[in-house]
Amino acid sequence: MSKVKCSIPEFTCVSSAKLVKLLEQREANHVEFCRIKSVLDEILHMYKQPELNEILRSLMDPTWVATGLKIDFEKLVEECEWASGRIGEMIIVDDDSDQKLSSYDNIPNEFFEDMESSWKGRVKRIHIEEEFLAVEQAAGALSLAVHEDFLPIISRIRAMTAPLGGPKGEILYAREHEAVWFKGKRFAPSVWAGTPGEEQIKQLRPALDSKGRKVGEEWFSTVKVEDALMRYHEASEKVKARALELLRGLSTELQTKINILVFASMLLVIAKALFSHVSEGRRRKWVFPTLAGFSLSEDAKLLEETRMKIIGLSPYWFDEAEGSAVHNTVDMQSLFLLTGPNGGGKSSFLRSICAVSLLGICGFMVPAKSALIPPFDSIMLHMKSYDSPADGKSSFQVEMSEIRSIITQVSSRSLVLVDEICRGTETAKGTCIAGSIVETLDKIGCLGIVSTHLHGIFDLPLTVQNVAHKAMGTEYVDGHTKPTWKLIDGICKESLAFETAKKEGISEVIIQRAEDLYMSVYGKEAFSGRIRTVESTSVCGSDKTLLLSRTRAGSVCQETESNTAKTLQEIENAITMICQKKMVELYKLEKMSEPAAVHCFAIAAREQPPPSTIGASCVYVMLRPDKRLYVGQSDDLEGRVRAHRSKEGMQSAAFLYFVVPGKSMACQLETLLINQLPYQGYLLANLADGKHRNFGTSNLSVDVMSVH
Repeated sequence: MSKVKCSIPEFTCVSSAKLVKLLEQREANHVEFCRIKSVLDEILHMYKQPELNEILRSLMDPTWVATGLKIDFEKLVEECEWASGRIGEMIIVDDDSDQKLSSYDNIPNEFFEDMESSWKGRVKRIHIEEEFLAVEQAAGALSLAVHEDFLPIISRIRAMTAPLGGPKGEILYAREHEAVWFKGKRFAPSVWAGTPGEEQIKQLRPALDSKGRKVGEEWFSTVKVEDALMRYHEASEKVKARALELLRGLSTELQTKINILVFASMLLVIAKALFSHVSEGRRRKWVFPTLAGFSLSEDAKLLEETRMKIIGLSPYWFDEAEGSAVHNTVDMQSLFLLTGPNGGGKSSFLRSICAVSLLGICGFMVPAKSALIPPFDSIMLHMKSYDSPADGKSSFQVEMSEIRSIITQVSSRSLVLVDEICRGTETAKGTCIAGSIVETLDKIGCLGIVSTHLHGIFDLPLTVQNVAHKAMGTEYVDGHTKPTWKLIDGICKESLAFETAKKEGISEVIIQRAEDLYMSVYGKEAFSGRIRTVESTSVCGSDKTLLLSRTRAGSVCQETESNTAKTLQEIENAITMICQKKMVELYKLEKMSEPAAVHCFAIAAREQPPPSTIGASCVYVMLRPDKRLYVGQSDDLEGRVRAHRSKEGMQSAAFLYFVVPGKSMACQLETLLINQLPYQGYLLANLADGKHRNFGTSNLSVDVMSVH
């Protein structure tokens, strides 16, 4: 997945349980069917892309394990094509609808929006043509009735209304009663004599609700308008019922493919999780580990299986790109007995080792520069214990219970991580119990780390063969001892307890008294706790330039997207013509032997950039729905695409991008394209950016090519 260069699906995730419930109870609506179709189309997208096809096949077995459904690969593809096509025949997808809401000048738009939005744009018109026509005719009849019975009255009122006030009248939508009525004061003209609006005023009668009660003193209707309203509501109910019947029928059809739908849905969930892991891992500069024992010869296996080597280890919760993590190198061939001050990083180090080991044996990326991980049969982590009043156990009892579980199940191929062993009991006996546990683990021969503040353990006559003493380093700066969070060889008996207490607000009087007491009892040993070894050499990584090659793979496109694909091909040709010459010039300027070729990759609607773009400098061109182009550059192409599509009307925008070695070159090529694409006949949405100082120099030397 980390090497995929083609665009990847959006990975629509649908809950399998919800999917089964909706189809069995025939409650799936238009939105749910669109989501189901997206799931099926994304499976087909992966099938038709050569790079993603291999990944799709690899995910069949994990999906089988997750769902318990054993489905043949070709059967999955065949059924997905059928189900997607069946939904596409029935449901309107992606707002591609000819079912616009009814609209008449003399009736408020809110009325038709409330009455028709629940069924229009859901089922294709071809399936409800007769009912659809009935609604259109009823809406026209209602508009005619309103025009004939209400508009003459309003015209008369406006003609008679004094400038400073007088009788008013208007046609309003009574939402609570789902009706269009005349609202105003009923009045008798001073002169009847067949004047305009006279007959209509005589026809007005009080508006009534569904129970036949008078609505109010200012609401009026006519027999003709009420008949038209009744006809319209009956037609709307019929078409709504017919659309619901078709949706329920589709649910019944898809129930026969429920196993396929559940399998496809779970496969996309797994794929999305894995692609997200790869994307985030690349962004954080994590690496794939080497799993010892899987690719080595039989003679080398026994040696390598007992060794774990991690270079550049960093805590998984830190972002490598921010540069805030301290890196460590770990070469573990036995049990480590780890010491260090409070806040020195012992617990964080154990968590980091545990995370790397667990991620590594699962085949995931790990927070390190390189890692060799043996095939552990178990990973056992014990952190600080707390009492359990419900079980009637103290914190030490809980700890001993957990240690017992570890010792009874550990083997020579296990990883054991114990943080601050025996911290919950008195020092002397706790130290001896800890020493005995270390002896037991050493005899078993497992890898692991046992951290402790019980420094008396080093004075015990322990019988151990392979236990290595490690410490979290400290340094003396400006009269104070500070942690370095680096793993070193040796023993550290400096706890920094006084400094930690002072940092957390303990008063100076208490700290001073504690120091006096400490010196009076442990004065002779006060300076023997310094670390007896020097820090090990740091390991530095190297930067590698990633050059991406072009792949040509077909994408799953609907027939309506062919024009977009053709346009993208034309834009790609223009980009190549404009940028290739400049790339050669830039490489000559930098005295590089082999200039990179401009290889473009397309990102269609409902697709996103692959993980290989993370951290790479990319120049991109967005094809907006208004046919204008937007040219940009970014080291975070996925984030930039997501930002563009979050804007109104840009959800279906397509992109072209190509990777260049370095942000400086990306900025220059971005400016070049902004200045030169208009000469190729393209309209740009950000043409002014070509003269902006942050976009590099605008007068780059490129021959102006004629427009054909």
